[in-house]
Amino acid sequence: MSSSKIKKSVIINIKGDKMNDLEIIKGVGPKGIKLLNELNLYTIKDLISFYPFRYNYIKATSLESDSVVVNAKVMTIPIGYRLRNNLNRMTFTADINNNLVNVVIYNRIFLKSHLVLNKGITIIGKYDKFKNIITASDIKLYQIGNSIKIEPVYHTVKGIGSKVLNNYINEALNIYSDEVIDDIPNYLNEKYKFVNKLTAINEIHNPTDINLLNKVIKKLKYEELFNFMLKINYLKKQKRNTSGIKRNIDKAKIDTFISLLPFSLTSDQLTSVNDILNDLSSNNKMNRLLQGDVGSGKTIVAFIGIYANYLSGYQGALMVPTEVLAIQHYKNAKNLFKGLLNVELLIGSTPKKKKEEIIKKLANNEIDFIIGTHTLIEESIKFNNLGFIITDEQHRFGVNQRALLKNKGISSDILYLSATPIPRTYALTIYGDLDISNIKTRPKDRKDIKTYLRSSKELDSVTELMLKELELDHQIFVIAPLIEESENSNLIDINKLYERLNNAFGKKYKVDILNGKMKPKAKQEIMEQFKNNEIKILISTTVVEVGVDIPNATMMIIFDAHQFGLATLHQLRGRVGRSDLESYCILISNYEKERLNIMTKTNDGFVISEEDFKLRGHGDLFGLKQSGDMVFKLADIKTDYKMLMAAKEDSEEYLNNHSNNDSLIIKNVKQLESLD
Repeated sequence: MSSSKIKKSVIINIKGDKMNDLEIIKGVGPKGIKLLNELNLYTIKDLISFYPFRYNYIKATSLESDSVVVNAKVMTIPIGYRLRNNLNRMTFTADINNNLVNVVIYNRIFLKSHLVLNKGITIIGKYDKFKNIITASDIKLYQIGNSIKIEPVYHTVKGIGSKVLNNYINEALNIYSDEVIDDIPNYLNEKYKFVNKLTAINEIHNPTDINLLNKVIKKLKYEELFNFMLKINYLKKQKRNTSGIKRNIDKAKIDTFISLLPFSLTSDQLTSVNDILNDLSSNNKMNRLLQGDVGSGKTIVAFIGIYANYLSGYQGALMVPTEVLAIQHYKNAKNLFKGLLNVELLIGSTPKKKKEEIIKKLANNEIDFIIGTHTLIEESIKFNNLGFIITDEQHRFGVNQRALLKNKGISSDILYLSATPIPRTYALTIYGDLDISNIKTRPKDRKDIKTYLRSSKELDSVTELMLKELELDHQIFVIAPLIEESENSNLIDINKLYERLNNAFGKKYKVDILNGKMKPKAKQEIMEQFKNNEIKILISTTVVEVGVDIPNATMMIIFDAHQFGLATLHQLRGRVGRSDLESYCILISNYEKERLNIMTKTNDGFVISEEDFKLRGHGDLFGLKQSGDMVFKLADIKTDYKMLMAAKEDSEEYLNNHSNNDSLIIKNVKQLESLD
């Protein structure tokens, strides 16, 4: 196939929004495509908008410095030694400004074949003038000039480095450049004196000048924020014109239901219940976010809404991010609605025969309330009259996933739940299309979790505290930042922790492991054993962050706590203290003590989210940037808040002065049409 035919094919795919032609990029085979997919790159468009997350600024120095960046010429054939597993050493002699210098570098033996005699290279490292040795941290297979060399650094996976990614991106740009579209209207580009989009894309991947790079980053940040706020403001505008299901709510039955609960609702819970009932009773479609601190009782509020929806003759659905959480909600709902509602569970591991039975019952209106994971959005799932939809930990589902569930009903009311509260100022901006209810007061029987910060030197005292809880027949969560050992990291992994804790406690108390890579059935078996008090110490990654409820767990220990944001630490801490038992959280870290000490001073998630936002920005508030709405490649709503507000005003003005048939508006709201 000729290059012109390839290019035409790609352009057709781009315009048809179905482009998946990574294989036409030079050097990308099946293995390369698999690795790119691991980075969530599936199309050429994905690839060229995969921006570097930082840059190396390389400037030549002389040998007079301790830290050197020097142009050199290879003078001897490199010799490589394997010292032990995961460690190798390579040495050679280089000519640097007519000085022969010995060079040693570790774990770069793969460069040996490239370092041929008289090859011009750049060596970066530490120079010991007395020994005349450079211990190199990196070697570049080119020489730099007098100006600063700016080198892009991308997030990568094993098997594909930054340089290879950059080569792929440049190959893609050669094919795709004619089709790069600027999402910022011309008059706004002129207003802010932005560079054009093609220049911006080329420069961000192949920077030539620091000042130009800063201008490019500013333009692409604004584009992200403008697109985001255009969607938010479009939804807000459409919401005013959207009719919902008007229900006649029997408040007497609701009051009776609440009075029969084995606990009293807090004032914030009652206020939130009233917000939901008012939404269900109105002519307008509900689009509400229910924010509540860890353990504040959001679920019962949502279930009361489900009951009101059922009394009005409609089906309800709850979508959650994990099977463990779905099963937990299902068991709680079965107990709560026993004799009242037909409740079912639909998850990925549901047997085929059972799944077919549930699908049939849903369509025949024989199920009142369905709880599940993203399985609920499969095309085969049809509802009879879906009226109320809840998504738990809503930021973990992408816009498209939530929209697919909304499509299952006609004008269904929507409630989003989040245990990750965000500061009010930002909530009103980024969730401007939603009404917001907050639950701040905690149930009366919940005690504050006593939180301590300990260094790695104080592990003996931590072991003593663990033993005390185990002797009281209580259980313990232990969190590690890694699933398995990483050669590039000093962080502890769950396997090392298992070995250590099993040696310490294993003869008397059962220790086990849970991680996100395990199959759903295996995860569920582990959680059942932990819930039944068979496992005493559960070592895990942050997979337990969301929703897992083990009342007998009284201690949460988090290793390398500095690796997590405060909001994530607070979420993890919330896995204990789920009963009236005294509970503890121990943060183990030698770093960032001032930041981590905030956790020892308050149990208020709203206060913690404010502090986390000041310190780290929005990224950690919303967990890993995988599927949520707040997935910005460059922008940060804290540091770029002024730009966000400008984009908000500009997008409002654009919507007010342009037809909804405008191509830019259509492009931006296409994935959100179901939210009207």
